[in-house]
Amino acid sequence: MDYQQLWNSALSQIEIELSRVNFNTWFKNTRIIDYKEGEVTIGVPNEFVKDWLNQKYHKFILRILRMIHEGVRSVVFTVVKPETLQKKAQHIAITGQTLPLQDLYVNKDDGLNPRYTFDNFIVGSFNEVAYASSQAVINGLGIVYNPLFVYGPTGLGKTHMMQAIGNTVKKKYPERKIFYTSLEKFYMDMVNATNLNKINVFKEKYRKYDVFIMDDIQFINGKERTQDELFHLFNSLYEMNKQIIFSSDVHPNLIIGLEDRLRSRFNQGMIVDINVPPFESRLAILQSKTKEYRDKIPQEVLEYVAESIQGNIRELEGVMTSIFGHIQMKNQAITLLDVKNLLKNSARAKKSISIPEIVKLIADYYHIPDVYIYNKTRRKDVVKPRQIVMYLLREDFDISYPMIGDRLGGRDHTTVIHSYEKIKGLLKDNPQLSREIEDIRQMIA
Repeated sequence: MDYQQLWNSALSQIEIELSRVNFNTWFKNTRIIDYKEGEVTIGVPNEFVKDWLNQKYHKFILRILRMIHEGVRSVVFTVVKPETLQKKAQHIAITGQTLPLQDLYVNKDDGLNPRYTFDNFIVGSFNEVAYASSQAVINGLGIVYNPLFVYGPTGLGKTHMMQAIGNTVKKKYPERKIFYTSLEKFYMDMVNATNLNKINVFKEKYRKYDVFIMDDIQFINGKERTQDELFHLFNSLYEMNKQIIFSSDVHPNLIIGLEDRLRSRFNQGMIVDINVPPFESRLAILQSKTKEYRDKIPQEVLEYVAESIQGNIRELEGVMTSIFGHIQMKNQAITLLDVKNLLKNSARAKKSISIPEIVKLIADYYHIPDVYIYNKTRRKDVVKPRQIVMYLLREDFDISYPMIGDRLGGRDHTTVIHSYEKIKGLLKDNPQLSREIEDIRQMIA
C-alpha cells in the first residue's frame, strides 16, 4: 500500500472537517508509517499529540481512513522523531499518481513552492483586479504598485497568487533575490536572532532582497517589536525601489493593533481584494485540478462539488484530493453517489444553515436565551458565546465582518474583528475551548 498517498487523502478530508487551528496543531508532522492486516500505524512527534489524538480524534480518523480505503480496521499511534518522519516521507516509494504534501516542495532559500504558478491559477471576476495588479508588478518591479497589498477571506488563493508572483519573477529575472515568508515566520526569525544576539544579521538578511513577500500580516497585533522592525525594513526596501508585497485577511485599515505609521505605508501602494468565487469559477478551478491527474472525473461530479463547496478554494482542492485518493485506492471510476457519500459527513460542505439557527444552537449549548446574543449586554455568561458566534461565522462560513456585525444587533465591524481574534488567540492554549467549539461544529454538521 502507498502509505503517503493514503494519508494525504485522509489529511485532505480531515482539513475540510476541522478548523485550521486544530488541523495545524494536531496533524502537522504526522505520517502513516505502517499498515498490517488492516491496522494503520500513524507516527506522531510527541506523547502529548499521541494522547490527544487517541482521546479526541481516534474514531474520527478511523472513519476518514475507512471512507478512503475499506480495508482499514483499526488505528494506532506511535511517537517517532520529527526528522525520522520527514525522512520517511521523502523516501517512500510512490507508484502511479501521487498526492504529496505541499511543504515537501518549498525551496528553503526563498520560501517559494514551484507548484504555485500562474499556469494553474484560475482568473475570474472574483480576482481579476488582483491578477492584473500582479502582472503589472512583475513588469515594473519596485516602480508600479509598491507596495502591493492583497486582502480577502482565507482559502481564496492569495498565497497561490503571491507565490506565483515570486516564481514568475524568479524565472524572468534570475539575478533578482526573492523571499517569501509569513508574518509568524518573520516574527520567530526575529526572536531567534534576538536570543542569539544576531539582530544585525537578521536586519542585513532581509534588506538584501529585491522582492520581499509577506503573507498573513493580520497576525501582527500585539507584536510591537516586530512592527518596529518591519517599519524600518519597509523604508529601507522602498527607498531602494525594491518590490514589497503583503497579504491579509482584511483591508489594512481593519487590521487590529496595526500602528498608524505602518498602516500609512500599506495604503500608499495598490490595495486589491479577492472575493468569493462564483459557481462558474469554482467549476473552472475543479476542471483545472483534473488536468494534474490521469483520472477523468464526470462533469456531473464536478458540478455537484462546485455547487456543494461554496466560498473556499482550499476546500475545493481538498475535496478533489479526496476524490482522487478514492479512485486510486479502490482502482475504479468514481460516481456521483460516491462523491455524495464523501461529502455528506463534511461539516463544511454547502453551509445552508442560517445565522439565526447558528445563534440559537450556540445559545442553547451555553444555556442562555438566544436573544441575549443580539442584545448589548456585557454579562460574562453572554460575552463568550457571542464571541464564539462571531468567530464561527467568520472562520467556518467566510461571512464578512460588517455583515456579521449587522446581523448580530448592528454592531461595528471592529467589535466583530476583536471577538474573532480573541477566540482565535484563546484557542492556541485553551484545550477546553477547543473541545467546546468542536462540539458546536459537530452539532452544526
